[in-house]
Amino acid sequence: MTDLDNRGPAGKAGLDRRTVLQTIGMAGVAAGATSWRGDSAEAAPQKGEPVPDYFVNARLTINGKDYSKAVDPRTTLLDFLREHVDLTGTKKGCDHGQCGACTVHVNGRRINSCLSLAATHDGDKITTIEGLGEPGNLHPMQAAFLEHDGYQCGYCTSGQIMSATALLNEPIGQSEADVREAMSGNICRCGAYKNIVAAIQQVRQGT
Repeated sequence: MTDLDNRGPAGKAGLDRRTVLQTIGMAGVAAGATSWRGDSAEAAPQKGEPVPDYFVNARLTINGKDYSKAVDPRTTLLDFLREHVDLTGTKKGCDHGQCGACTVHVNGRRINSCLSLAATHDGDKITTIEGLGEPGNLHPMQAAFLEHDGYQCGYCTSGQIMSATALLNEPIGQSEADVREAMSGNICRCGAYKNIVAAIQQVRQGT
């Protein structure tokens, strides 16, 4: 079909089918992009820039240090840690609460920080992998992961360790199957599960 085949009653050339489809497609892309931007938290204003009226003040204690930041109310705890206070040990994996890479402790309990808004943790005590131990003074779980090679690429490791240390205070059984169930929310795409379980069991049994 040519443009001549699309002439209207007055003999004027109309839009060909390809142009119509391209126009519709581009409109869909533009609408999708607009929707995506609208659902995302706005970045923190740069130094000297005015703070938007709708921002809220998030006051959190992270690894024993107090922070107070004006943030978009849609900012997740994960993004607050990584983008507002430069604690990048907590990883962004799926961003949907399905992989566990972003696990942190809130008042001693483990949560997926990608599913929680920073502003809802006003006054809470947050612990990240940076606050668990440090070179020369590792947490026993960190040392056990090193001893048992409980990692390969390492991307999920901080979340694995944060979950593992939290379950030390949770009422779960003593078997390896119990540990696997308790750790089922933390995905290791490299498949280091056997070594991860061995590390956890070593700490639990005090060996």
